[in-house]
Amino acid sequence: MARKPVTTRRGRFVKLAGMTASVAGQYAGQRARRLFGREDDEAARSEHYTRMAGQIADTLGELKGAVMKVGQIASQTQDFLPKEFSDALQKLQKEAPPMPFEVIVEQIESELGKTIGEAFEYLQETPYAAASIGQVHRARLQSGEDVIVKVQYPGVDESCDSDLRQLRTALRLGGLLKMPKESVDQLFGEIRERLQEELDYENEARNLRQFREFHADDAKVIIPAVIDSHSTRRILTLELVEGDHISEVTADRYDQATLNEIGTRIFHTMADQLFRFHAIHGDPHAGNFAFRPDGTLIMYDFGCVKKLKPAIVEAYRKALIAALNEDYEALDRHLIDLGARVGSQPAVDEDYYAMWRDILIKPFDTNAPYDFAQSEIHKDVAAKTTTVFKYLDYFKPPVESIFIDRMIAGHYWMMKRLGVQAAFRPELEAYLHPKRRKARSATESG
Repeated sequence: MARKPVTTRRGRFVKLAGMTASVAGQYAGQRARRLFGREDDEAARSEHYTRMAGQIADTLGELKGAVMKVGQIASQTQDFLPKEFSDALQKLQKEAPPMPFEVIVEQIESELGKTIGEAFEYLQETPYAAASIGQVHRARLQSGEDVIVKVQYPGVDESCDSDLRQLRTALRLGGLLKMPKESVDQLFGEIRERLQEELDYENEARNLRQFREFHADDAKVIIPAVIDSHSTRRILTLELVEGDHISEVTADRYDQATLNEIGTRIFHTMADQLFRFHAIHGDPHAGNFAFRPDGTLIMYDFGCVKKLKPAIVEAYRKALIAALNEDYEALDRHLIDLGARVGSQPAVDEDYYAMWRDILIKPFDTNAPYDFAQSEIHKDVAAKTTTVFKYLDYFKPPVESIFIDRMIAGHYWMMKRLGVQAAFRPELEAYLHPKRRKARSATESG
């Protein structure tokens, strides 16, 4: 049975304030024990972080909304919070418990100004999916068209700013933030901006139209169309476009050639959005994608779209070229331009860059197919995370490009779960050197 949701701003504040007080008390107790020499080993500190993070994750999952979304983002970056906290927040990536159906019905009728019976031939009670700021129900219009209806949880948009302030306070008082105040300000400002956009379903409808147009040339990239008559700022109705969840992509229906085709299509949509469209699908977890045995890729949920400044895309492109060419002096400069490196610090040791380059560049280090199913890049990264402490003051979370990193990480895990085998070095080179690609195309056509 679904728990009665906390939908008022005051109710959410009280819940978060209680969590904050508990976390602050735990942190103060831990500091006191360390001060008196009763607790100073790494294992005890890790256990403390894990216990504290579990409590925070449980509260965020119950409240949903902005704080749960921040938790999802935090779970994907080790620069933001301690590893124990990121690990605890991984469960927020899974589908959230649904809201009671009567709450959903009330929200739809309030937004559309008509009863469910007037708006739809039927509305399925069991959610199609449930997430951080809303849930999706299958329905049929009176015209007979099958659709899905995305319904925003009541009170989430009104409490967004206060939720974020309270969460930030909890993280600060719990001693969990590992960044200078300036970086924290930038990061939370970026998250707030993306959340405000994501809470506006009219904005998502515009994003859907733009991305449908951008990917219109590939008939096997499908993005659902918006049903304007049944959409508002808090309700978004889309045509029903179904495919297989990644867990349903099995060898009896998808052969290796099809998986490779899908992997190549995933790479091209990602690279096109980054290098050509300068706008990326900012929530790239497996639940927002579906697949078909003919190689079709279906993309959902365009609430979180990061529009990129041309200068950031150019700095990212140059950084990748420098890394591929093992030009670490140039890489250092471009990371400063990207906002990932503190420019006032001296140059970083080239051996440090070489170590990370050799780990991260593996799928692109050869023209031979790379087997993502066997990839252990994530394990290699985890094994080297302690080395970051040597250069902790040299780097900072790249706020402008954090969603690029999030996109790449999400796509890596999809490639791995699908078992894609493909050679992406030539594909990447074409995006990094577009003038060469145009010149080659002109020569071939001539």
